[in-house]
Order: sequence, then C-alpha cells, then structure tokens
Amino acid sequence: MNLLRLPRALWRTLRVLAQVASGWWTIVFLFPRLTPLQREQEVSDWARGMLRAMGITLEVQGLPAEAGPVLLAANHISWLDILVLHAARFCRFVSKAEVHHWPVIGRLATGAGTLYIERASRRDAMRVVHKMAESLRAGEVVAVFPEGTTGDGRELLPFHANLLQAAVSADAPVQPIALSFLDAANRQPCFTPCYEEEDTLVGSVWRTLGGPPLVAVVRFGAPERCSGRDRRAWAADLHDRVQALRLG
Repeated sequence: MNLLRLPRALWRTLRVLAQVASGWWTIVFLFPRLTPLQREQEVSDWARGMLRAMGITLEVQGLPAEAGPVLLAANHISWLDILVLHAARFCRFVSKAEVHHWPVIGRLATGAGTLYIERASRRDAMRVVHKMAESLRAGEVVAVFPEGTTGDGRELLPFHANLLQAAVSADAPVQPIALSFLDAANRQPCFTPCYEEEDTLVGSVWRTLGGPPLVAVVRFGAPERCSGRDRRAWAADLHDRVQALRLG
C-alpha cells in the first residue's frame, strides 16, 4: 500500500472497529427488547454507519420493494455487498455456513437474520430453499446472489437457479438488483472492493480501507413473478435483467 494511504486506512480501521463494537452491543443487549421492525431499522442504520466509517457513500436508484414477500437477486462483487444491500433495504441473506463461526461477524450476521447454507451439500441446499420459502410466505424480504460467488466486477457470471425455487414455491416476486462501486472523485467504476478467489479477506478489507472514497450504487429493477417459467428459465431472464441494470 502507498504510504500516503496508511493514515487513511488506520483512521478508517478505528472507525470500523468502533462500529463493529456498537453493532455487537446492540444485538446482545438491545435486540431482546425490540420488535422485529425495530430490529430491521437498527440493522439498516448500522450498515449505513459502517459504510460511512469506510468512506463509502450510498446511492440508491429505483424503488426498493416496500414490503415482502420478495426475493432480492443481485450481482456479487465484494464482501461489502451485504452491507450495501442492508443499508439500502433490510433483508435476510443466504450466506455460506462458515460465516456463522466467524468471531464477532458471525454474531452480527446471525442477529441480522442470516440463513446459512452448506454449499457443498445438496441436502442442505434443499433445507435452505424450504427455509427461504417459509420466510417469503411469512412476508419477509430475502436476498441471494445467484452467481454463487464474487466476480471481478467487470463481467456478470451465470446465475444458478436452485435458490430461486423458493420464490417459485412461495409464489413470491423477485426483484433484480445491480450493484456497482464508483470512485467518488470521478464517478468512474472502481474495482478496489472486488473480492476474487486469489484475494484474502483481510487483504481485500485493508485495500478497501486504504483506497479512495467510494460511491456504492444500488440499482433496483422492477419486481417480477415467474409467470409459468421454471426456475432455470427464470434465472436466465433475471441474469438479463441484472445485466441491463448494470449497463444502464
């Protein structure tokens, strides 16, 4: 890292740690006394505070669904995506099971209502689809990344259809979402937050904390129902919707 960026990274790190501590305190001591709606608001407020601590401005385009049931389907660029979506609109995420065991972060994710999945287990994927369908039938907002992994931010990977079965089973709409990160100084695409296979989480976080101020853009498309499509056909169509939102 450029030595000139080191003070910026250290200052942001201190702010991030303070925000993490605040979130942990809220979940452990405040959440038991809050209603579900109050908890959702606390999660969104905390996520917006975390973005500010990292020097990231949130920009929302389009209209988020006012209420569930709805399944959010977004492209996946970075570990930041979950924070950005929570800041734009509270939702329950489907995340890999390892996150549940991460120190502090696991407690925060669980408190925010995350559904965990063992990605290598077909049986567990079916279990999570049933849980997602139950959440949708209960009127909740659930979010997935159909690519299944983070990309380089330049190309949209193919969408996996398995988790869309929850929306088919619950007869719930899916809202396509395009995420992107811009350099705040020139509004050009910035790939600093991208988290690819060769990256380590610590390295990616540190690179982002030392990077330029960013704008996180969340572009919401129109919700749509399956309208007789099977999950594979729907996944292909949603891929096209997200791609159009990314380029628009």
